[in-house]
Amino acid sequence: MSGVTEAALVLADGTIFEGEAFGAEAPDGVSSGEVVFNTVMTGYQEVLTDPSYAGQIITFTYPHIGNYGTNAVDHESRASFCRGVIVRDPARRASNYRSDEEFVSYLKANNISGIAGLDTRRLTRHIRDLGAMPGAFGTADEATLTAAAKNEPGTDGLDLVSTVTCDAPYTVTGTGSRTIVALDFGIKTSILEQLKPLGDIIVMPASTSAADVLAQNPDGVFLSNGPGDPEPLGYIRDTISELLGQAPIFGICLGHQLLAATLGATTYKLPFGHHGGNHPVMRLRDRKVEITSQNHNYAVEEASLVDAELTHVNLNDHTVQGLACTEVPAFSVQYHPEAGPGPHDSRYLFDDFEQLMANNPLKETADA
Repeated sequence: MSGVTEAALVLADGTIFEGEAFGAEAPDGVSSGEVVFNTVMTGYQEVLTDPSYAGQIITFTYPHIGNYGTNAVDHESRASFCRGVIVRDPARRASNYRSDEEFVSYLKANNISGIAGLDTRRLTRHIRDLGAMPGAFGTADEATLTAAAKNEPGTDGLDLVSTVTCDAPYTVTGTGSRTIVALDFGIKTSILEQLKPLGDIIVMPASTSAADVLAQNPDGVFLSNGPGDPEPLGYIRDTISELLGQAPIFGICLGHQLLAATLGATTYKLPFGHHGGNHPVMRLRDRKVEITSQNHNYAVEEASLVDAELTHVNLNDHTVQGLACTEVPAFSVQYHPEAGPGPHDSRYLFDDFEQLMANNPLKETADA
């Protein structure tokens, strides 16, 4: 085929997939990272701009990606932090009234390298059977890609939050009466949009001290989503420890893991993570099932929960999906109630955060 540039994907275990390069040209013909798969059928632009994918190469299981193009509105962050994208059949033509740019052009403009034309079903089954693993793809020769795959550290034990958090505090003006401090571990635009009805949001870097957070006199503190392994983030756990009992806290995704770990729970890496928009979760208080959007590779060990009760559970693998602290006003969920992309079943959790702030016993004690 004319115009096709041959490329290959090599996994750390030596498995090779042949395809063709598309999107941005990778430096020296190599892109490397931890290879994971995502099961969404729409929302690819939101996925690519989710900072929680830092360090990872995203495989879309849905074969046809890019058919409705891209636009300037659906970004979830200031840039894309993923290491690349794998697609079976990228659309060359966009067909949607909201589209500003075609998918392939968007990848080039945002410096995202891709490989297409390979068997993503085979790749997904391989990851599902053997677990997410480092890999490298591009136009370089097989030996170079193999070496890059074997030298790729993946995400274990790395502080990836420091690569995606904001450099300085900034304020997002809301419509409610609250003041909320959001610690940015890789916060998404959709989350900020769901918090705006509650009040003004002061977004602060992940390294912000508890004293600086409390100096804002917040009605509540939000712990955001973010990439990678929660274990090396001791400096954030120290901050959360000092905030517990000082202000109501709501955490999502990595924020959930860090809240649990601060309380004394342990976290572990899932075999291939949860990445998609169709995960069933049961809310235990009334056994209602929510279809949720998820993006994480690590989880909280249920048996290790301390000073917290289990509130939500994943019906696919029974992993911890939510907790509520028993001693202080704080709660968290593993999934993404803002749903960007995904179903809106869980957006009530932002109302729960408002109720926690409205009924804040800490405020009553301080006023007394």
